[in-house]
Amino acid sequence: MSGITLAVNLAISIAIILFLVLKFKINPVISMILASLYMGISCSLGFMDTITSINSGFGSLMTGIGFPIGFGIMMGQILEDSGAAESLAKSILKAFPGKKAPWALGLTAFLLSIPVFFDVTFVILIPLGIAVAKETKRPLAYFAGAIAIGGVSSQTFVPPTPNPLAAATILNFDLSYIIIAGTIVGLAAAVFSMFVWFRMLDRPGFWDPNKDETGLLDMDAAVVHRVDLPSPWAAVIPICLPVLAILIGSFWPVVTGSDAPVVIQFISQKTIAILLGLLAAYVILLKRMGWSGLNESVSKSLKQAGVVLLITGAGGAFGAVIQATNIGEVLIAGLTEGQSSTMLILCLTFGIGVLFRVAQGSGTVASITAMTIMASVAPSAGCHPVYIALAALAGGNFIGHVNDSGFWVVTNLSGASVTGGLKTYTWNTITLAGMAFILSLVGATVLPMV
Repeated sequence: MSGITLAVNLAISIAIILFLVLKFKINPVISMILASLYMGISCSLGFMDTITSINSGFGSLMTGIGFPIGFGIMMGQILEDSGAAESLAKSILKAFPGKKAPWALGLTAFLLSIPVFFDVTFVILIPLGIAVAKETKRPLAYFAGAIAIGGVSSQTFVPPTPNPLAAATILNFDLSYIIIAGTIVGLAAAVFSMFVWFRMLDRPGFWDPNKDETGLLDMDAAVVHRVDLPSPWAAVIPICLPVLAILIGSFWPVVTGSDAPVVIQFISQKTIAILLGLLAAYVILLKRMGWSGLNESVSKSLKQAGVVLLITGAGGAFGAVIQATNIGEVLIAGLTEGQSSTMLILCLTFGIGVLFRVAQGSGTVASITAMTIMASVAPSAGCHPVYIALAALAGGNFIGHVNDSGFWVVTNLSGASVTGGLKTYTWNTITLAGMAFILSLVGATVLPMV
């Protein structure tokens, strides 16, 4: 089949996803499977081979990240319900009072959103932001924007959240690369975005309370004081333990010059590492929550996990069909080896992510689709695949607006109007993801093979 026909069929399959999601509000999972069927059948894979590719794509991705995603969601729910996440946030705010408070809240959001979904992080932290805004006599926008930036950044770039966790499996590289690169790029982009956000708010006229706020937020009622919170270490240990285990396993051969012992290899495997974090949360918070409380939190988390796993798996199925058509050869046709080829591939990856993000709102769908489409291109990109992952993750979270649930969480809970929400959330996702993409380009240029 000609390259033009393959490219046209890919464009049509992408259009099918967007049309079904936007026009008929069909769930992205169903839309991606229907698009996968079209792609396979129209590209002459045959009915049965198409179904085989869909099933194998879903199964292969779930084999690599199914349990880690589920365990990460369980851990985040336990930290939220126990008050451990809030305790960590308050401890950080106590250490950084006054004008440092917006920075402290933003960095706290970055830390909390590693195991906890962004929406949950914002719900946890915005009452603290309101309280500090009243105490410091500063507009709430400083604090709401900082929380949004920090939370979105780590949710986007740092495992065990689904997108960066899936990146290592889809693009076939060691998870430690995205842990290190995602943390560095995500944190640097978050700091830059917060700096820009605070400077913009300092400019007269940028934030107009009459237009950017609804005036309906009851500041007193919004502040919820929880008492008898657990130690902040109850959140720090479960969050850091999986990261530490994975990094030890990855760097052991580099430091010692020999293979890691079997025990180290075992605990550094991502499923076991994140399970250790979950078990640590159980042990630390058992006395506080009891078995019934812990089990209730886990049951609640499984409702979220099911949706996330299906969307992620459907993205893997779509990618498997695309790869079975060998369309990756078409995408790199005409590109020469070297730096220009690398830059074009990264820009194409970012552009695909942006297209899906703007059109249908889900960062998970957008970034995973971009990664799966570019997976067959990665070996020919002239750089380490972690840079392709960063470009896809940045594109998939660029320009969050009214079709993104995060937009409405930030807008409504911070008392902003739609105009205020576009400034607080949309503006910041643009600066955050844009800077992250620039950093991925710089990294691919300076340290192409890491």
